Amino acid sequence: MQIYNTLTRRKETFVPIEPGRVRMYVCGMTVYDYCHLGHARVMVAFDVVTRYLRWRGLDVTYVRNITDIDDKILKRADENGESIGALTERMIAAMHEDEARLFVLRPDHEPRATGHVAEIIAMIETLIDKGYAYAASNGDVYYRVRKFEGYGKLNNRDLDEMRSGARVEVDEHKEDPLDFVLWKAAKPGEASWSSPWGEGRPGWHIECSAMSTCCLGETFDIHGGGPDLTFPHHENEIAQSEAATGKPYVNTWMHAGAVRVDQEKMSKSLGNFFTIREVLESHDPEVVRYLLVASHYRSAINYAPESLADARKSLERFYNALEGLALEGDEPRGEVDARFAERFIAAMDDDFNTAEALSVLFDLARELNRAKKEAPGLTPGLAHELKRLGGVLGLLQQEPEAFLKGGAGELPLSEAEIEAKIVARAEAKKARDFAAADGIRDELAALGIILKDSREGTSWVLEKTD
Repeated sequence: MQIYNTLTRRKETFVPIEPGRVRMYVCGMTVYDYCHLGHARVMVAFDVVTRYLRWRGLDVTYVRNITDIDDKILKRADENGESIGALTERMIAAMHEDEARLFVLRPDHEPRATGHVAEIIAMIETLIDKGYAYAASNGDVYYRVRKFEGYGKLNNRDLDEMRSGARVEVDEHKEDPLDFVLWKAAKPGEASWSSPWGEGRPGWHIECSAMSTCCLGETFDIHGGGPDLTFPHHENEIAQSEAATGKPYVNTWMHAGAVRVDQEKMSKSLGNFFTIREVLESHDPEVVRYLLVASHYRSAINYAPESLADARKSLERFYNALEGLALEGDEPRGEVDARFAERFIAAMDDDFNTAEALSVLFDLARELNRAKKEAPGLTPGLAHELKRLGGVLGLLQQEPEAFLKGGAGELPLSEAEIEAKIVARAEAKKARDFAAADGIRDELAALGIILKDSREGTSWVLEKTD
């Protein structure tokens, strides 16, 4: 298995530290607001990684943290006139609802920053003792960036280049403008914890260093996150963790691609910022998941109406192939060409190439459609294989008829109204009033409801969601 390592900037053969076991940490959400599409990208990307590694027989411990204390949370709670705890609990519950609708499995552990303050303080004390950190006169504690040899290795940046080219926070209490905060002294009325340096709270970067090592050990296999976290967040994690433990922090760094909206960066200032729940109000969750899976996890994704329409059409091809087939039980029946699974594994072993893996599923769906006409005895095995491999990507687990009818909340008419029109059309045809029958068919087609006539009667599917 090959995984692209952001640290070395190349694909490498993945060898777990402990044979048969993978320890993975992914930076999670700061819970001051609803999750947006960028969060969905990271959720789904590492959900696929976890699903595939487990499917390949590896024992995966997946940790994704929650940042439940920081400046944005304090500000939002104050604006809302609610406690920090009330805000974060509400947003965590919403996050879990969003990920469940996108078929994202819950991580094995979801540590919260506020639950690991003791470990954070202990790590800061170790860094001070080793000379990598210092307490300032204002009660803050800072990390000495220039003390850590190799700072910038994740992003291939030179320290002097960073100082001249980056926006560096100016603070008279710092020894060097590049130094970053480990502990923030509390302002009057702010939530705080007692520490050797006075009342305060953790800095953002130190939270992940403490929580990851607490849950997974001083060195673990995979660290993941969004594309905007490589600098400074993950760079600072490396500096903190390796200075504190004297050991390599992470073997493989993985970063998901960004989400763009109509080819522009998603941004609140541009007015093209979408939360997950806003998108799911008008689109089937599996369609959104397919859009996020269809591109390689390191590639940028363009979110646009036509992108979602294409995603739905692709899923319809799969579900049309599965429609009408009784798939009972989890075990496939009949023989299936092993080359489908072999090609699927080869694609996913190549840095989780979901785009290539989906091409295998399309070939499998075509073979299933051919078998329906020419070799019905092969259809149960092919259908089970399509669902089995699709399930590794978190796809194709709905009932085909339910998906093809669009799902609750997307229908322009109720199912009862649609069935009533189908009955009226049948009566018109029986009365040889073909103009009326065609009029009902065209009326439904204009709403995206496509009728399918067969010997068994008339069924329908929802052709579009927009």
